[in-house]
Amino acid sequence: MAGSRGVRVAVGLVALAAMFGLGWVVAKSGAGQAVAVESLTDLERHFTERMQNVVLVGHFTIEGREARGGNPERYELTSVAKVDDGQWRFDVHMVYGSVDVTLPVVVPIVWAGDTPMVTITDFSIPTLGTFTARVMFYDDRYAGSWQHGQYGGLMYGAIEPLDLTDAG
Repeated sequence: MAGSRGVRVAVGLVALAAMFGLGWVVAKSGAGQAVAVESLTDLERHFTERMQNVVLVGHFTIEGREARGGNPERYELTSVAKVDDGQWRFDVHMVYGSVDVTLPVVVPIVWAGDTPMVTITDFSIPTLGTFTARVMFYDDRYAGSWQHGQYGGLMYGAIEPLDLTDAG
């Protein structure tokens, strides 16, 4: 019994250290500090307003394993905020394989005219791994390309209001 209690305490300490480390990374990346709304352009302001309490509901494909219609995906966004020049924080809840996590993810966004596009290359997301992606948002849709290690494909879907009574 004493041994299993020691293991539980050690696991708890490791979990606390990991949470502290993630908090430190978030603080160092500026993830907690949104740019003042007054300083945003009209397009940026519209994007932040559009992406409040929404869910990206769609599908993704895996190259070489094409399933008709793709595999379902869901990303719940409570907010999206500009945190620096070209850097945006997505407060997102996602389920990826056996991982179910809510965290702030700071990514670069470039604008193609009036269309914002996430552009990440070999980008590490804590607990999920390293990704490369190009994902654009327009009106009520999103679409893009993704790569995670040897796997990659396409992703696409709708941007819908998040039902806060069912939010994960």
